[in-house]
Amino acid sequence: MKIKKLAALLAVAGVSSPAFATNGMNMEGYGPVAMGMGGAAYAYDNGSAGLINNPATLALMASGTSRLDVAIGGLHPDVTTKMPGMPNADSGGTAYYMPAVGYVRKDGKLGWGIGMMAQGGMGTEYGTGSFLSGYRSILFGMSNGAAGTAGNAGQENRTELGIGRVMVPLTYDVSDNFRVGGTLDFLWGGLDLRMVMDGNTFAQFAGFGAPSALGSASGSMVSKLPLFLNPARFGPMGACAGPGGNGCINDIRWAQFDFSEGSNGMKQQATTTGWAGNIGFTWKASPTLSVGGVYHAKTNLKDMEGDANVKMNVDVQGAGNMTTTIAGKIKVVDFQWPETYGIGIAYQASNRLLLAADYKRIGWASVMKGFRMSFTANATQSDPMAGQLVGAGAGQINATLNQNWADQDVVMLGGSYKMSDALTLRAGMSFGNNPVPDGLMNPLFPAIEKDHYTLGAGYAFDRASSADFAYSHGAKVTATNRNMGGVSSEHSQNNWQLMYSRKF
Repeated sequence: MKIKKLAALLAVAGVSSPAFATNGMNMEGYGPVAMGMGGAAYAYDNGSAGLINNPATLALMASGTSRLDVAIGGLHPDVTTKMPGMPNADSGGTAYYMPAVGYVRKDGKLGWGIGMMAQGGMGTEYGTGSFLSGYRSILFGMSNGAAGTAGNAGQENRTELGIGRVMVPLTYDVSDNFRVGGTLDFLWGGLDLRMVMDGNTFAQFAGFGAPSALGSASGSMVSKLPLFLNPARFGPMGACAGPGGNGCINDIRWAQFDFSEGSNGMKQQATTTGWAGNIGFTWKASPTLSVGGVYHAKTNLKDMEGDANVKMNVDVQGAGNMTTTIAGKIKVVDFQWPETYGIGIAYQASNRLLLAADYKRIGWASVMKGFRMSFTANATQSDPMAGQLVGAGAGQINATLNQNWADQDVVMLGGSYKMSDALTLRAGMSFGNNPVPDGLMNPLFPAIEKDHYTLGAGYAFDRASSADFAYSHGAKVTATNRNMGGVSSEHSQNNWQLMYSRKF
């Protein structure tokens, strides 16, 4: 395989496609061989997917041989969000596709290669008509007892988070029974987000009302806001000096963070790049038993950055209801993928039957304490009211969505059986805890899946070429957030992967 041809394949496959994952934000299995066996992959040869599973398994291929894998995966989440007394909100994000490609070679004791695949992600698309686009004005819950207003904002709620990796491995046979391997990883990805926050919740985030368990907001856009609030409506908190109150804000119905490339599933508005790596080993403890382990380092990603708008729907004394759009730049601060470590075994029970079991721990707690966004308005604004806000120094808002995820423990069990020299059948399952606390579960990020059941098959056309397929069902999980008025999200998922392999 010529390097320029391999580079062309990587360029075609390297589109930033979000992967809607099911172990928190991780996939439940990488590569159809491993997925078909419940995700277990640490101690046996599972092709170039070993780049992300355990790079030491790449050293299990025969010296003097090469392998090229080209794969496509489909992810089909089924997410429904409910609230007492409201129609169900079904996520329209039900089909996402992601490519992968890997080339590996071994000469003597050394192995090397290159590959690209999606790491994971999460997201939903609720559109503009669901109850999640509803609003309650800022006056709801305020101490002055004003009634405020409620209705539908008509604004979109959607998220798409995706991270991909290009991995360069190096493996070494320490002995006939012990092998080590590692990768240097270049990561890229990004986030689309359109999130409506009703006025009452915005007031709580900003500290104007009762504190919110969901998060907080700060910055000059918050601290300067009272300068524009009508004291006749807001009392001492309102400091607007407009004559007769004209030009002052009587109410805020909703606010929205808006940075999105749209629902094309191909690219995100706020993007990032960075580096990571992993290292692993395999040990053939006996002719039939192998042990493998791996450590994935925490990523070093830059802050995600991109163009964005902050929208606010306000009632202005003397002008009525209006939506102001403040243009600027968004920064998602210190978003990282966690460190992960795991260990597994593979037992060759017979010439035909292989059994595997893995355990891994994903360190979400250290990287998902809070989801932080920082918005800085452009100096020049086309919207007149936005210009007034920015001109008065109200040009920045920092928002934190509390997360407080727990670390996740995942157990993966699987087996394969060679029905013939050509056909191999696989089955497996995996079990994990839900890392997302119920009281902080956000319907835009329902990464609550726990258990998966998988099937797979491989067919060798000849000694050089083969195809593998796997299907995974993520069982339905429901989480209810009492801090959001009893909002609950149900999440199940059906995923598949298909791969063609060629050996040289």
